Amino acid sequence: MIRLCGGDTRELKKRLLERGQGDCAAQQKAVDEILAAVKARGDSALFAYTKRFDGFDVDEASLYVTEEEIQAAYEAVDPALIEVVRESARNIEEYHARQKREGFALEKPGIRLSQIIRPLRRVGVYVPGGKASYPSSVLMNIIPAKVAGVKEILMASPADKNGKLPPLTLVA
Repeated sequence: MIRLCGGDTRELKKRLLERGQGDCAAQQKAVDEILAAVKARGDSALFAYTKRFDGFDVDEASLYVTEEEIQAAYEAVDPALIEVVRESARNIEEYHARQKREGFALEKPGIRLSQIIRPLRRVGVYVPGGKASYPSSVLMNIIPAKVAGVKEILMASPADKNGKLPPLTLVA
């Protein structure tokens, strides 16, 4: 039940229950076309959509952050803030290390049961950009995977209009 202080809640309740029930056929058609293009043309379609929607050119070489860009990010961020990020990382790692589980084996006459806990070899994490670009998103996505033993972690994050990531995202 929705309760608000003062006013008629019936109209608000009606609007809340009806939201999201509009006709999405046009949006679905656009999504279907994008998916078909990516399936057919792969990365070249992604590069074209990046140009169309984000307004900058990207190619295979520019998909990855370079060591130079990482170094420039460290130079652009206040060292005191970098230390805060590092302390946060240590705290997050300590917390998740305590969650780590081990496998086990149970043997009884005629019965052998076991559980093997094995990390994935590779994971991808998404870190939001724009106004929701928080270093904590990097830390809270990547550190638990590292603690679990994931060997390769790929991070995707939307770039700004110049095709760059915020420096603090690269420092985290």
